[in-house]
Amino acid sequence: MSESNFNIQEYLTNGVEIILKDAMRATFRNPKESVFLLKFAKHAKKANRIRESYDKQGKNIPAFLIASITSSCNLHCTGCYSRASDACNDETPLNQLSDDEWEDIFSQARDIGISFIVLAGGEPMIREDVIIKASNYPEILFPIFTNGTLLDDDYFKLLDDNRNLVPILSIEGNEEVTDSRRGKGVYGQLIESMKLMNNKNIIFGASLTFTKENLTTLLSREYIDELHDLGCKVVFFIEYVPMNGERMDLAPGDSEREMLFKEIDHLRNEYQDMLFMSFPGDEKTSEGCLAAGRGFFHINSHGGAEPCPASPYSDINVGETSILEALDSNLFRSLRDGGILMDEHEGGCVLFEHKEDVERILKS
Repeated sequence: MSESNFNIQEYLTNGVEIILKDAMRATFRNPKESVFLLKFAKHAKKANRIRESYDKQGKNIPAFLIASITSSCNLHCTGCYSRASDACNDETPLNQLSDDEWEDIFSQARDIGISFIVLAGGEPMIREDVIIKASNYPEILFPIFTNGTLLDDDYFKLLDDNRNLVPILSIEGNEEVTDSRRGKGVYGQLIESMKLMNNKNIIFGASLTFTKENLTTLLSREYIDELHDLGCKVVFFIEYVPMNGERMDLAPGDSEREMLFKEIDHLRNEYQDMLFMSFPGDEKTSEGCLAAGRGFFHINSHGGAEPCPASPYSDINVGETSILEALDSNLFRSLRDGGILMDEHEGGCVLFEHKEDVERILKS
């Protein structure tokens, strides 16, 4: 499919519809979740109409936003991209957006047709104040990518009462692998939290960072069965991105991506009550990287609008302007129109491979 006849908005709209269809199938035995998803589906259709109206004005509004609501984290995970880019550290946070400022962003996002906001960090559950604000926007689904160690009774009640909040727990595989990366005892905490949420019929998911070395294990039926038995309803396969040029040998290539997409199709057929997704997704199908507002964008904890979490560059701050203006920033427009996002690359992040070009745009 050539760029001239490829409709990114149509591609992403279909993606939203597929996600909702699979989510309904995965949760049909959970009445509270089914009622929420039926209502959310109506909101998603309205959001799509809003995005289409902006598209007619020459403004592309993505359906997805990633919001890193804090730079703080209680863990020191090996290979963390946030710490590698200094987006996460142990210093006392300065000049981070307040809960009211994040609520304004959520309100703007709803009004321009954004349907999904991923809450990330750092560790997003440190910012319970922001997550409470998010709960007030049932028109938006908020997957919360968390290490799971801060889940407690208060959070379980919040999640049970507000089905637009969906915790996605980061887990690396078995106990040995998870604890070696995240710290001793983390695996046990994750499993205990999963069991508690399953008993309370709270929908939750798992985030699996895949590399060339571990993809086969993560895709094994034995491992998926373990997640299934724990009550996991959503599985995100997150592509490993080498942020500092080291361990490029672990970065998945085309053969690993093709394996993943093929196996995800099989998993969707075999596990009717689970939803499987990958990030960043099939760049060949979408004619390149979907960052910089083509399909999603990132707002860091200080309000800087960035192409994606793995490309920490910004020339505009949403705390000082609007989301609409941020999506039309010089950096985003240059990346979308200049061909960088459509460039062929072997693995990892195309923007990381072109970081000198990105820095050149920032200086222009």
